[in-house]
Amino acid sequence: MSAAPIAGWRPRLLQLSASWAIWGVLAALLVAAALLSSAFLEPVYLANVVRQAAPVGIAAIGATVVMILGGVDLSVGAVVSFAAVFAAIQMNGDPARLGPAIAWTLLASALLGLVNGALIAWNRASSFILTLGSALAIYGATQLYSGGTARGIVAPGFREFFNLRLGDVVPVLALVMVAFALFVEALLRFTRFGRSVYLIGSNAAAARISGLSLARVTIAAYTISGLFAGLAGLALLARSGVSTTSSGRGFELDTLAAIVLGGTVFEGGRGSAIATVGGVLVLFVAFNIVNILGLNFNLQLTVKGLIVIVASAIYARLNTDR
Repeated sequence: MSAAPIAGWRPRLLQLSASWAIWGVLAALLVAAALLSSAFLEPVYLANVVRQAAPVGIAAIGATVVMILGGVDLSVGAVVSFAAVFAAIQMNGDPARLGPAIAWTLLASALLGLVNGALIAWNRASSFILTLGSALAIYGATQLYSGGTARGIVAPGFREFFNLRLGDVVPVLALVMVAFALFVEALLRFTRFGRSVYLIGSNAAAARISGLSLARVTIAAYTISGLFAGLAGLALLARSGVSTTSSGRGFELDTLAAIVLGGTVFEGGRGSAIATVGGVLVLFVAFNIVNILGLNFNLQLTVKGLIVIVASAIYARLNTDR
């Protein structure tokens, strides 16, 4: 066999290994967790971990699209907080207002993402700086809107539905997260929009020469990120039943860690929504191990930081010969 075919297959093998490595890490982590505590052998406990991870997972799925494009969205946590507060106030405990409250919340969240995308696309501003500023503005607006206190009442039936367990084991929230991941993965892999996202992330200059509208794709990607942050806010509200103006703080770090751990690189052009879910699960299993061992809660911050550092280093190494 000639060296040329082997050389051609090598980048594909590296990409495949990077995409699926997270599931091997998750399996190894679950084995280690089971050795430390028999709780990890119980389906109900594992289902609780997935349910706990669902809001972060949903937000991370949307933000993955932006990362593949070559950008970053640091406003995710602020939009999650806004969505939870806005939805609770709009519901105000009235079942008749449940549908409109959800619709208006998702529309407002998507519009926040659209504004981010438009500013980045038309001004060519740094996505890091712009979305950081956007996060501060949204947090401030949410405080003003709510008066700085928890307001609103969750409508009856909202929490009950999302906290259902199929077979008394599988949470509906977990199924919702998986469904969203599959939908976004299909969007990225099998649509013109998805192919455009990968192409722009890989080589923006080539994408521009090929006639793609970088501004349009950028706006769409950030709109999706905002929409999914809104969905995450609704999921968080359903899980906790309480809306606070700070409920989404830290989501931007958790989503970033999960996305990077799932193999999406900062440079763009590579990534997977399904692998991001694997990254989220690794994070939350690790956090549960920290809790079971009785270690300081603040150690979770150290864990997050180390995960981002190690994952970035590993994927950079895998991509060296691409």
